Amino acid sequence: MTCFQSGRRARGFTLIELLVVIAIIAVLIALLLPAVQQAREAARRTQCKNNLKQFGLAMHNYESSFRMFPMASAQLSSSQGFSPQARLLPYFDQANLQSLLDFSQPAFTGPFNALVPNPAFVTAFATPLTLMLCPSDPVPSQTHGNGGFVYGGTNYMVSYGSSTRTNYDLRWPTDGVVYENSSVGFQSITDGVSNTVMMSEAIRSVGATVTLPPGTLPPFNYRLTLNGSSGVSSALQPVPGLAASGSWSVFTNSAGMIFNPDLDDIWPSMTTWRGPADGTMRGRGVSWAHSGALSTLTNGYNTPNSRIPDVVTHFTGFFGPRSMHTGGAHLLMGDGGVRFVSDNIDEALHRGLHSRNGGEVTGEF
Repeated sequence: MTCFQSGRRARGFTLIELLVVIAIIAVLIALLLPAVQQAREAARRTQCKNNLKQFGLAMHNYESSFRMFPMASAQLSSSQGFSPQARLLPYFDQANLQSLLDFSQPAFTGPFNALVPNPAFVTAFATPLTLMLCPSDPVPSQTHGNGGFVYGGTNYMVSYGSSTRTNYDLRWPTDGVVYENSSVGFQSITDGVSNTVMMSEAIRSVGATVTLPPGTLPPFNYRLTLNGSSGVSSALQPVPGLAASGSWSVFTNSAGMIFNPDLDDIWPSMTTWRGPADGTMRGRGVSWAHSGALSTLTNGYNTPNSRIPDVVTHFTGFFGPRSMHTGGAHLLMGDGGVRFVSDNIDEALHRGLHSRNGGEVTGEF
């Protein structure tokens, strides 16, 4: 039998051609991946902005109903109350959740380093709410506290002012839209609603309390907060402010109260960085229900994403907006608008925006 060999060559890729194709695909992926990530972040940033807009509508509707913005409950030695965010629940379609709460009862009991929720509210407090969470912040939506209790977190903080002078002492009237047992309404915003911050975003704390050498910073953007309570008295004074000694005493007024401290001079001497993983409420945004400054309140002493860490002094502190968005953070203004404010905003301007009645000339920002 005669065999005839076909004159056609078998088609296929050579090794070199295959490697070239793979290299081209790799280059395309390298070019497209950042674009996809940027598109996703743009969508997350838009969602974050919309969340704050919903808070703005809720704040306006609450004020329309009660002629005041939701207050921060007073912090007592044996019990603590509800946050402004908890009081806003019916105004963003969470009336069923708020029906599980009773504002005539304490929200939490025990000392601040060992708080536990009122047993009647355990289930409600554990509920994570999408509106409370910035989608760019990847930490878990729930935090485990003392005794194994679980809390739904929040990225959105209500402003208690600039913290300039002695306005950080929220047991007294501050220049913010809330303070303890406040009754601030639109009539009290004399600087103009478009020039006054009502809320801003923060990143939620995660991790355990750690001790670092003086002057050492944890990874930026500082999910842990710096304990600055050493040398600071938590006692209620006859005038607003916290009495201080040690490194704080350099920045006190004639009454001995902390007054416009230069945090850059103070923080390097502090060594304890607090996080919620040790079972306490010592973390930013740990619980949307807790009325502590660390959990649900903020001020404008630091500019957005400042390299100066948030410094906590007992029940209050010196904070600033923080976000996972590049270049700035979202601020909710009194007129309901949301502004993305640059990390590079002037410090005095930023503090003035957090004041509702300081008479500052803000200009463009």
